[in-house]
Amino acid sequence: MLHKTQTGAMRLASYNLRKCRGTDGMRAPARVLDVINGLGADVVALQEADMRLGARPAALPARMIETHTDFIALPVATSPVSLGWHGNAILVRKDRIAHATHRIDLPGLEPRGAVAVDLDGLRVVGVHLGLLRASRQKQLHAIRAHLTTLDARPTVILGDFNEWSRTGGLDPLRDAFDVIAPGRSFHAARPMAALDRIAVPYGLDLRDAGVVETAITRRASDHLPIWADLAMGSSPRV
Repeated sequence: MLHKTQTGAMRLASYNLRKCRGTDGMRAPARVLDVINGLGADVVALQEADMRLGARPAALPARMIETHTDFIALPVATSPVSLGWHGNAILVRKDRIAHATHRIDLPGLEPRGAVAVDLDGLRVVGVHLGLLRASRQKQLHAIRAHLTTLDARPTVILGDFNEWSRTGGLDPLRDAFDVIAPGRSFHAARPMAALDRIAVPYGLDLRDAGVVETAITRRASDHLPIWADLAMGSSPRV
């Protein structure tokens, strides 16, 4: 388990579950929950939390989250059998208050969407961007445009950015966000690429960040989870 957050900090995490199918070929939701429970996070953005076809039933059942963790899954799904929207879900620790949730339509060749939650003093946006860079850039522009329609508050964007370059491809964020790649998170069995990122607004204090690479995270999914500790109460530009 990770060390606990410092006083006055909030831990955010992101995890691409790969529909709970591990690198050993087994689909094991309980194993994924063990990973999530070990993150020490207040908010967890999930990707590929639902199956891909049909009504997109949850790969990670909400009942298991409710009974086996200290989190609740926020109501972002539009299908009664799904956990998330376009596979994106957000878990919030039960002692945190979620004031509102948002779904953001994203352009591109593949059906994509982003989800967001408004917490005390912070908005968290969970994303799973497209496979093509042109689509990813359009999607980031769409997220920025949608955020302008909401009340102004510090906003962190995190998730599977699907960007292999450590320096390019994320220009739509650079004017307002420091895009952090905590480390190589893909492929879990042999990490080569920092596909999972955290975009923190300039002025919001990022205390620490990292990738969780353990025996269980190397098996539970093809992505490793990432996390970041943010100092609450600082004054970001956006």
